[in-house]
Amino acid sequence: MKKLIGLAAILFALNSASFAQERENENSDHIKVPKVVKTALQKKYPGATNVGWERESGNYEANWGGKSGEDNSVQFTPSGKFIEIVKAISISQLPANVTAYVKQHYKGAQINEAGKVTDAKGKLSYEAEVKGTGDVIFDENGNFVKAEK
Repeated sequence: MKKLIGLAAILFALNSASFAQERENENSDHIKVPKVVKTALQKKYPGATNVGWERESGNYEANWGGKSGEDNSVQFTPSGKFIEIVKAISISQLPANVTAYVKQHYKGAQINEAGKVTDAKGKLSYEAEVKGTGDVIFDENGNFVKAEK
C-alpha cells in the first residue's frame, strides 16, 4: 500500500511540474509560446517585462510597455526569427502625408493609434490604426503602401 501511495505522489508531482511548465509558456489567452521564441525575445530585447503574447498570421507577437502594455509590439516566426517591431508613437509624430492621406481617403474617420515599424532589415515604415477600418501602412516618407483589416 505504501508503494502505491508513493507512486501516486510521484505521478502527481510529475503531472504538476508538467502543468506548471505549460502555464509558463502561456499568457492569459492560453497561447503556448515556443521556448525558442521567448529566448529570441529576451536576447533581442532584454528589458522586455510583463510580456503579453498573441498569435498573428501564424507568428508570435510579444507586447509590452506603457499603460496599455502595447508600447512595443514585436513579431517572431515560430522558429524565433525576428520579423519586426512596432513602437507606439503619438499621432502627431506621423509624417504629414499620413494624416493628409487618411483625411482624404477615410472621410470623417480618425486615427486611433500610430506606430513606427522597423523590420528585420532595418527598413522603416508607419502604421496608423484608422477607426472602423483597421491599419493603414505607409512607407518611411509617409506614402500609402496598403490597408490591412
